[in-house]
Amino acid sequence: MADFSFQSLTPDVILDALEAVGLYPASGLLALNSYENRVYQFLDDDRKRFVVKFYRPARWSNAQIQEEHDFLAELASLDIPVVQPITYNNATLLLYEGYRFAVFPSVGGRALEADNLEHLEELGRQLGRIHKVGAARPFRHRPSLVNNDIIDEAVAELLACPLLPSSLLESFRTILNFLAERLKTTPWQQYTQIRLHGDCHVGNLLMREEGLTLVDLDDCRQGPAVQDLWMMLSGDRMQQQLQLETLLEAYEEFAEFNPNELRLIEPLRSFRIINYMAWLAKRWQDPAFQHSFSWFAEPRYWEQQILALKEQLAALDEPPLRLQSNFN
Repeated sequence: MADFSFQSLTPDVILDALEAVGLYPASGLLALNSYENRVYQFLDDDRKRFVVKFYRPARWSNAQIQEEHDFLAELASLDIPVVQPITYNNATLLLYEGYRFAVFPSVGGRALEADNLEHLEELGRQLGRIHKVGAARPFRHRPSLVNNDIIDEAVAELLACPLLPSSLLESFRTILNFLAERLKTTPWQQYTQIRLHGDCHVGNLLMREEGLTLVDLDDCRQGPAVQDLWMMLSGDRMQQQLQLETLLEAYEEFAEFNPNELRLIEPLRSFRIINYMAWLAKRWQDPAFQHSFSWFAEPRYWEQQILALKEQLAALDEPPLRLQSNFN
């Protein structure tokens, strides 16, 4: 079994890794809000602020991590605001004591306001620019966002989870399998697959002087363009319609959007719900997960998820959002 742990990543190992590339923290290491990796902010002895990210062992291959870095460099070369890793000895992917890590400049900014139409316009423009680059060529090593194998793996992980109460197993299995089968009949490959941010939500968006910046491309994948749009939609159908058209009017200043992809919003939402639960199950032995997601071990959580999956199955039968006929 692959070892996904950080058990031997002690503060001394972190400091030694930084010193190996010529960085000498003058402050303590401030742990940032990241569960998949271990991420720390610090000041060096020149009072410059940095962020170091230690990649979770066995999650990505070196080639897959390098593709993330190369995509960032490609975007930055076109003056698209991104935060790319710093190069040390001609490398951005660094190694120390078996851990892969990268160092980034620490950048500030304010959070994007999802209900602010001007902010959504700016996001639409930046996504259009990013997707134009992302469509130029595919990832060679990064996996696709969703396919039948990924769905099957998530279902198997959940049904094997020891935290799933036995009294709820049959109900949970039934609705989970129904939803998974519907997702597996979704014609994902009929839609153009491009390089994506992959996890575009408010927590990964910063409003900065340089322009709105999408940070943390750790989950970048190959998938349909709508993946980077749908998570910004909220409220009732009328509100989502306005948000969508605001995003896409700005988006299409730089890239063309296929309106047929709107049919994928609810399948993508369904997949995210299942994949998120499977992620928690897979990482549960990490003490950081047990501390931060203690509700995952409570029967009430699984009861709520049965209801959520039933609601999502019904949502798949609702008509998708549609663009106005005069939308260009």
